Parts: sequence; structure tokens; C-alpha cells
Amino acid sequence: QVQVVESGGGLVQAGGSLRLSCAASGRTFTRFSMAWFRQAPKTEREFVARISPNGGTTNYADSVKGRFTISRDNAENTVSLQMNGLAPEDTALYYCAATSLGGLYTRPATYQYWGQGTQVTVSS
Repeated sequence: QVQVVESGGGLVQAGGSLRLSCAASGRTFTRFSMAWFRQAPKTEREFVARISPNGGTTNYADSVKGRFTISRDNAENTVSLQMNGLAPEDTALYYCAATSLGGLYTRPATYQYWGQGTQVTVSS
């Protein structure tokens, strides 16, 4: 079992920045790929970014590429998402997820463990 807890959400003006953090506990953190997803009201959960277990590979949704950066600290069992140039369309509940399985990394079903989410609201 792995527990993940997100933090760092809040209200920010368009063009601003936020840094989300995800703390993981439980089984060996370095076995897991980690990802961020987001979900706005009345929409499906969508992939934002993903990082491989050793941090050597990162992937991003086209909508956030060049603005968001995912990173991890395996010594601290944490994953971060630095979000710059935020826009109102980035408003959503952001989730941290973990998986030790293979599969398409953009699919929520690939991930075994989820946090409760942290709200990000961007005002225009």
C-alpha cells in the first residue's frame, strides 16, 4: 500500500505560479512512476505530467508543456509540480498518483494509488 498526500494548491492570478507537492509513504518509493492529473467540474480526469521511477524521464500534456515542470526527490519520497504562467483554464482539482504497473501513462486506470487532491484556482 502507498499513501500519497498533495499540498500547495491555492488561488492565484493569471500569469502567476504555484508549486504543488506530493508526499508518498508506504512501499519503496523508487518502484513507482508518479504522475499529476487534474479534474475540473463536469470534466473527465486528465493527465498533466508524469515522471519515471528514477526521475530520468518526464512526460507532459501538450496543454502544459513549457509551463509546468515535474520533479521528484527519492530521498524524501516527494514529487513536485512547478506551475508557471498559470491561466484560468488550469483551474482544477489536482491529483497525485502512483503506479508500479506498466501501461499507458496518460490513463488514470494505470495508476494504483491516488491522493485526495488539492485545489488550484486561477483568476483572470
